Amino acid sequence: MADSSAFHLPLLLFCFLFATGDADYRDPRQPLDARVRDLMSRMTLDEKIGQMTQIAKEVASPQIIKKHHIGSILITPGGEPAIHASAEAWMDMADSFQEGSLSTRLGIPLIIGVDALHGHNNAYNATIFPHNVGLGATRDPQLVQRIGAATALEVRATGITYTFAPCIAVCRDPRWGRCYESYSEDPKIVQEMTEIIPGLQGYLPAEYQKNFPYVNGSGKVAACAKHFVGDGGTTDGIDEYNTVIDWDGLKSIHMPAYVDSIRKGVATIMISYSSWNGKKMHTNYDLITGYLKNELKFNGFVISDSEGLDRITTPPRANYTYSVEAAINAGIDMVMVPYTYIEFINELTSLVTKGAVSMSRIDDAVERILRVKLIMGLFEQPLSDRKMVKHLGSQEHRRIAREAVRKSLVLLKNGKDASKPLLPLPKSARRVLVAGSHANDIGRQCGGWTMDWQGQSGNITAGTSILSGVRDVVDQETEVVYIENPEKAIVASSNFSFAIVVVGEEPYTEYEGDSKDLRLSEACYSAISDVCGAVECVVVVVSGRPIVMEPFVDEMDALVAAWLPGSEGGGVADVLFGDYGFSGKLPRTWFRRVEQLPMNEGDAHYDPLFGFGFGLTTMPSHGAGVAAE
Repeated sequence: MADSSAFHLPLLLFCFLFATGDADYRDPRQPLDARVRDLMSRMTLDEKIGQMTQIAKEVASPQIIKKHHIGSILITPGGEPAIHASAEAWMDMADSFQEGSLSTRLGIPLIIGVDALHGHNNAYNATIFPHNVGLGATRDPQLVQRIGAATALEVRATGITYTFAPCIAVCRDPRWGRCYESYSEDPKIVQEMTEIIPGLQGYLPAEYQKNFPYVNGSGKVAACAKHFVGDGGTTDGIDEYNTVIDWDGLKSIHMPAYVDSIRKGVATIMISYSSWNGKKMHTNYDLITGYLKNELKFNGFVISDSEGLDRITTPPRANYTYSVEAAINAGIDMVMVPYTYIEFINELTSLVTKGAVSMSRIDDAVERILRVKLIMGLFEQPLSDRKMVKHLGSQEHRRIAREAVRKSLVLLKNGKDASKPLLPLPKSARRVLVAGSHANDIGRQCGGWTMDWQGQSGNITAGTSILSGVRDVVDQETEVVYIENPEKAIVASSNFSFAIVVVGEEPYTEYEGDSKDLRLSEACYSAISDVCGAVECVVVVVSGRPIVMEPFVDEMDALVAAWLPGSEGGGVADVLFGDYGFSGKLPRTWFRRVEQLPMNEGDAHYDPLFGFGFGLTTMPSHGAGVAAE
């Protein structure tokens, strides 16, 4: 299929252009609005509803795309073309799907989307950046912009044109399983980190139309601010649950980053599974149409979450006709229906025929979708650019990721006696113990949304483990011993100079990560006690959020929050051993006991173990930065 697609597609494009002549919508010299109007005037209802439909790669084929006029493809998590697929194999897959769209009567290209949430995290050998919680700790919007630009290049290196990122949730309770996708509990920090959008899409030209989507060419991708709105404020941090807050609270905490995203030209916005004061966001006309589209003047398209229409009712799909009607009339433009697309198409067609959904609502949705596709240049360049493959996992991008790891680390304790700090560690130590479940595991240090929906343990993609980073940075004469769970007696009798204990959470995503106790495994806590009870130690916590740590802090000499650093574990070693100083600040409050939650800065009952914004600093050792640049 891949070889034949590559052969036939240029001919297909030539034949299409010849057949349609100088149609306005195909002419990039024409004004955008004129192109949209011309194309809309030619479209049937079936073609319009097809544009509103996004289906999963697993059920897609050129024939299905052509038959149903499908407008978008979703590459589901773990949906790579094959195990360890190359960039070229990804491009072959994307181009084969475009074959179906370009062979339709009007030749409207697909927009192909993927969850590239911390780098192109579904592609083997891609650069995996720290998850958003770690980026929030950097307080560095320009770094986040560079990460966005690098991610865009790596996504384009596989023929994909759209990412369902960034998540601009304001997580107010770490029990939420998506808290690591949030930059901070502080809406101001989340606002600042929307600088990733011009990284992904490009900076707006001078005098560009306000609140208008913008994607600058073949090295950029359409972004998606999500999940609108209040997903980080649900009761008890339960995923997809109810956010109970008044309008002023919603507007001041959860809404500001959307205002910034729209101002920066974000192309799409995804609706949250959650509810606001009992009303499902997927049916909330007042917020989607009334506020987002009419008041904030958002001109891109609004997309549902995956099977979001199904979850409007309890149980899911209890009244699918109602769900489709309510969601489309609320203002959702494109619907993510991975597998049940035929039912969706039939239901929406019937609703339009009956007058339950107006043609003006359909036209508004399709105009927005076509507007984004035209702005992206998909009509002029629908196929993959094979010159882009060099960007996947490039050394330049790995250097940016390593910098991000260094800047994300938060030093929470440094020495049992503040006058005798343990860090930075000496590279010339005679014998060093590295222990813990997360020291030699790239999958665990990357976390969820890595090579699969829930993530995986093990060396699942190219990268550097924290253990490997330690071995690379110490002197040649230094012996590094790795024992995952050493016994206290062995540690005490082995004459180690010091120990590095790396523990953390297992990978998780979405509701699978919801936690009532926020505890690590007993093996992790045992490793801390057994090692730190026998030798000077620094504990490095690899987690997507603050976790229970107060009972163990006195046992350790130093404590570092490393969040979910991604593929470049060498960045952890760079700072532990003083090539760079610690500079990160807590992006969210570190609680003492889970019973205190939710607890955020400014609350009347605020009594944290480490407060929001806390972070000790160290100075680099002599010759800082040389080894890791």
